[in-house]
Amino acid sequence: MIYRTLWQCIHDLEAKGDLIRIADIVDPYLEIGAIQRRVFKAKGPALLFTRVKGCSFPMLGNLFGTSKRVQYLFQDTLKTIEQLFHLSIHPFDFFKHPIKYRRIPKNIAHVIPRRVKKGPILSNQSQINKLPLLISWPEDGGAFITLPQVYSESVNQPGWLQSNIGMYRIQLTGEKYIQNQEIGLHYQIHRGIGYHHAEAIAQNKPFYVNIFIGGTPAMTLASVMPLPEGLPEIAFAGLLAGFRMPLIYKKGLLPIPAESDFCIIGEVIPNKLLPEGPFGDHLGYYSQIHDFPVIRVHKVFHRSDAVWPFTTVGRPPQEDSILGDFIHQITAPLVSSVFKGIHEVRAVDAAGVHPLLLAVGSERYVPFAAEKCPQELLTGAFSLLGNTQTSLTKYLIIAAQEDDPQPNVNNITAFLTHCLERVHLKRDLHFITRTTMDTLDYSGISLNQGSKVIIAAIGKPRRTLGRTIPESLKLPSGFCNPYICIPGVIAIQGPSHQTERDTHDTQIVFFCEYLKKHVNCLESFPLIIIVDDSEFTSKTRDNFLWVTFTRSDPATDVYGVGSFIHCKHWGCTGPLVIDARLKSHHAPPLEDNPDIEKQVDNLGAPGGPLHKII
Repeated sequence: MIYRTLWQCIHDLEAKGDLIRIADIVDPYLEIGAIQRRVFKAKGPALLFTRVKGCSFPMLGNLFGTSKRVQYLFQDTLKTIEQLFHLSIHPFDFFKHPIKYRRIPKNIAHVIPRRVKKGPILSNQSQINKLPLLISWPEDGGAFITLPQVYSESVNQPGWLQSNIGMYRIQLTGEKYIQNQEIGLHYQIHRGIGYHHAEAIAQNKPFYVNIFIGGTPAMTLASVMPLPEGLPEIAFAGLLAGFRMPLIYKKGLLPIPAESDFCIIGEVIPNKLLPEGPFGDHLGYYSQIHDFPVIRVHKVFHRSDAVWPFTTVGRPPQEDSILGDFIHQITAPLVSSVFKGIHEVRAVDAAGVHPLLLAVGSERYVPFAAEKCPQELLTGAFSLLGNTQTSLTKYLIIAAQEDDPQPNVNNITAFLTHCLERVHLKRDLHFITRTTMDTLDYSGISLNQGSKVIIAAIGKPRRTLGRTIPESLKLPSGFCNPYICIPGVIAIQGPSHQTERDTHDTQIVFFCEYLKKHVNCLESFPLIIIVDDSEFTSKTRDNFLWVTFTRSDPATDVYGVGSFIHCKHWGCTGPLVIDARLKSHHAPPLEDNPDIEKQVDNLGAPGGPLHKII
C-alpha cells in the first residue's frame, strides 16, 4: 500500500492487527520509552499512545519494530528500488528485458518533488513546549526528537538537487536553551549537513534548516539511508514512497513536505554553541555533554491530526537495528560497484555498528603465488575506510572470497572463526592512528578521534581453535575467571582500569609479559579479551561483541603476547590481547529504572493493554 500520510499507515496496520492503541495515560518521561523497548524486545506490534501526559498529541512507537512489519510497509515499492539498484550496475539489462523493467520510467519520475502551494502541515502553529517531550533514559539531559528528518540545502547551489535529509539528534529542552526559542542540533562527524554548514560559514550566509517529523514512513527511512553521492534523500523518498513528494515553497523558507505531521523551521545561530546531552545512545552508553550548534526556532507547524512518531535507542538490538538490517538488505547488491574488489560487508549491529565491520574481498594480485598474503584485500580495506559511512569503522576484519570454505559475513560466528583460524598475527594487523572516529564512540583519545585496525585473513587454516580452557593455564595475580566466548577467544577478568586516557596500561603489559614467559598452552587461542566481568562477556555472543568492540580503541587497547615493532609494523608472536574493560574516560552504560520497569509490568498484567504482549 502507498502511504501518503502517517494516519494511512496507522489505520492499515491496525486493520491487520499489527498496531494497538494504548488509552492509559502514559508519561513521556521514561515510561513511554521503556514501554516501547519492552514491546520491541517481545517482537510486538506498533503502539499508538492516545493519552500522553502533558501533551495533546498522540505518539506512535515501534513502527519499525519487526523485520516483517518493515517489509510490509514498503512492499509495494521495494521491488522498484531493487530493480533500480540492479540497473545502476547492469544498465543494459533494461534493453535486454524491457517487459521486466517496463514500470521503471514511470517510477523514476517519482524522484522529482512536486511543488504545491498549500497542505495540511500549515494548518496550525504551536510552540516547542507543547510538543511531546520524550525523555528515554534517566540521565538524559532533556527531551529529544528521536526520529527527526533534518533538511538542509547548499547555500552555494540552493534547491532540492543539492539538499540533505539526515536523522540528526535534536534536543528540545535543556537548562542552557531559551525555552521555545532555541533547540540543540547534534550531528556526528562525516554527515551531509556538515558540508552544508561549512559552506554557510565560509560564505558568511544564514544557515537554515527545517525539521520534519512524521509524514510518509518513506521519509523516515530515506533520512537514514547511506545514499550514493549525488542522490538527494528527498528523491529517494519519492522512489520508496511510490509518489512524487509534495513540497510547499514559501518565500524565504526551505521547502516543507505538505503531508508531514510537524515541521520546525529554524536557523542555526552563527558562532553559538551550547552544551548538548547527555543522551542514551545506540551503542548502549550515554553520549556525554559537548558543545554543539544551536537552532533559533522561527515557527512550529503541525497538521490538525498530527501524530508524533518516536523511537528509543540503547544497547543493540533496538528498533533502529531493524532499519539497519533492512538497509543492508536493499543496498547489498551495490557493494561491489561502490567498493572495487569487495563482495560483502556487514556492520555488526551487536557491536554498535561502526565499531566492527566484516568484509569479504578478492585476492587476485598474485594468483600464481604458492602462499597468498593480503594484498588486494588491503586495497579493498583501505577503500572501505576511505568512503561513505564505512569510513567510521574502528575494527575491520576482512577475509578472501577465494578461501575454501568461502566466508560469509552474515554468519558472524562462522566468519570470525574462519578469520581466527587463518590470521597471521605477525603480518596481518594494520593500524591507522590519530584519525577520525564515530562521534558517539568514547573509546578513543578524544571526541571524534581515535584509531582503526585492519585484520586481514587469507589462505589455509594456521591453527585449530580451542573450545575449552586449557587445564595448564595459569594467570598472573589480579587476572582470573577465564571463559570461552567463541572458538579461539578467551575472556579473562582483570583488575579495574586506572590508567590515564591515551596511554598504555602497565597492568596489561605485565599480563602479556607473564604469558610470554610462563604459558605455552595458548596456540589454539589467537585472541584474549581482558574485561571487567568475564562471565557476563562470555554468556552470549552478543555480549562478547558489545563489550569487546565498544570498550576498546585499537591503538591504545590492543596488546600482544610477544609483541614487536619492525620497521614501524606492529605484530605479535602469541595471542592478540584486547583490553575491553570500562575506562575512566568511557561514557557510562545505560541502565533501566526499576520503578519504571514495574509500571511497565503492570501494563502487561491481566487486564492491561499489553497483556500477552510483554
